[in-house]
Amino acid sequence: MKLPIHRKERVILTAIEIINDLGIQGLSTREIAKREEISEGTLFKHFKNKNEILLGVLEHYSQYDMDIIESIKLKKLPFTEAIKYFIDSYALYYENYPEITAITQIYEVLANDQNLAVKVMDIYNVRYKFMYDTIESGKLSGELSPDIDSIILSDTILGLFNAICLRWRFEKFNFSLQNQTMLAMDMILKCIYK
Repeated sequence: MKLPIHRKERVILTAIEIINDLGIQGLSTREIAKREEISEGTLFKHFKNKNEILLGVLEHYSQYDMDIIESIKLKKLPFTEAIKYFIDSYALYYENYPEITAITQIYEVLANDQNLAVKVMDIYNVRYKFMYDTIESGKLSGELSPDIDSIILSDTILGLFNAICLRWRFEKFNFSLQNQTMLAMDMILKCIYK
């Protein structure tokens, strides 16, 4: 039997493992209880329902967002370095914890649930706003042409990262997510400079 210390955190990690192994449709309180070797009743002492567990998963998934953004602000990185640091930080985190990338692939499913939609949108908005604001700062500082559309470039960078994560999952994590992502980022950044 597993120790009851930090049970809530273990349940969240187990939920992430199940989503990675079986998909969101395979996540149930019964499956979590089985893997945790506890009863569903014990599970419900820590979480009211499956949605509360999913909120914990989303909180865990986004736990480093503000740290990464604050680090970039404290370092006062110029546009290119800020973008690279942001993307590299996530690529390294995901590469060291591949199961967490399953969450990136179920945003839309989670956003369809009224109780989870706010948290999903908060995560998305924090990341998107950082990217958009950084691009706007790059335009103001003269590092980027004022003609660059900040929305399209934000979509391009974040979408590219999500696409590489998906390919990495499909290919059973058989290449370095960090290396592939940073090669792609360098290519994108070279294209936007003269």
